[in-house]
Amino acid sequence: MPSGRNRGQFKGGGKRNENNRTYSNPLPVLFHDSSPRPVRSLLSFVGLSLAKIESPECEGFFDPVTRSVWRFFGKGDLSRSEPSWLARQKSQRKNLTSEEVRERRRLERKQFKLDRAQAIAAVAAEAEAIFAAEGRVITPALSGPSIPSAATWKPTRVPEEPPNTEATIALELIAEDEDELEDLEHLQLTLSEAFFLVWNFDCLTIWDSVTHELMSVESLWNTFQQVHLYPPIPDAPWQPLQLDNPFLINYMVYQHYRALGWVVRGGLKFCVDYLLYKRGPVFAHAEFALVICPVYEDPADQKSSHTTLQNATPFSWTWLSTINRVNTQVQKTLVLVYVTIPSKSRVPVEALHTPAVLSYFSVREVVVRRFIPSRMRD
Repeated sequence: MPSGRNRGQFKGGGKRNENNRTYSNPLPVLFHDSSPRPVRSLLSFVGLSLAKIESPECEGFFDPVTRSVWRFFGKGDLSRSEPSWLARQKSQRKNLTSEEVRERRRLERKQFKLDRAQAIAAVAAEAEAIFAAEGRVITPALSGPSIPSAATWKPTRVPEEPPNTEATIALELIAEDEDELEDLEHLQLTLSEAFFLVWNFDCLTIWDSVTHELMSVESLWNTFQQVHLYPPIPDAPWQPLQLDNPFLINYMVYQHYRALGWVVRGGLKFCVDYLLYKRGPVFAHAEFALVICPVYEDPADQKSSHTTLQNATPFSWTWLSTINRVNTQVQKTLVLVYVTIPSKSRVPVEALHTPAVLSYFSVREVVVRRFIPSRMRD
């Protein structure tokens, strides 16, 4: 039995080991090395390896309505984060679901009303019998030891062998078909996550959900920008691409921090654009909260633009203090990420149709910390 001082390192060890196995590859890149271990150790001293790099092949479908792509990196469409719908369904079928608990409570309330009505009827019948026999008038009591109340009434014990009702038969059929339960949940990716996997690792194949055709890298790049141009008009010609497209700005930030080794996730819960994790949400909480602030290199481009970017105009100190306080309370450091949008005069129009346009953008970071006079007097 470990001592109290060292007991903390054994807490949750099984769960940590399971997470380490599940998330052993932070990126969709697998290394296979069949050489003997002494050879691998010898080659590691000189920085060499005989391992073969493999990337899993996954498929997804582009959905222009939700601006998302299905499968792999993202979140479960029926779960808050990790896809857990199938596990929840199996657990609920072993235990009582919320609907079954509600139905049981309704039956108990109905039984309570029946028992109380029967008790009151019995007291009234007893009063009538006394009046008929002795001529005394007794007012029937609506409360007392013989009248059940909500505080004293207890449901009757369920028999060991419940009646073979339709609900019981349905539960038995569900238990028999538990092994055949189909997983209806998919993984939903943001557009930035999807293009990151396609362009950098070539491990994701995306199909158009309307035409059912395979989408190339160039087609994805243009389509992901087009879905951000408003208003979407059916069967209308594509609008010209712009340098201040929200997809370009968000993907620039996403790829910037992914390249630095961070796990980038959405930060809508904390009123920010992105959250940065060292290894992932299952290992530790996010350390940084990012707010994207677009900045136009040429102010004239902002005036002539038809796109209204969030945080492109100066925000109030009240807003900044609110966001900073929210993230400080949850032990996160607020970072303002300034993305400089290049001037139209120095970017060729053809560059917008390829990812090469990202080389014209730049990213700057400003860390914001909340000033607390009682702790920061020096």
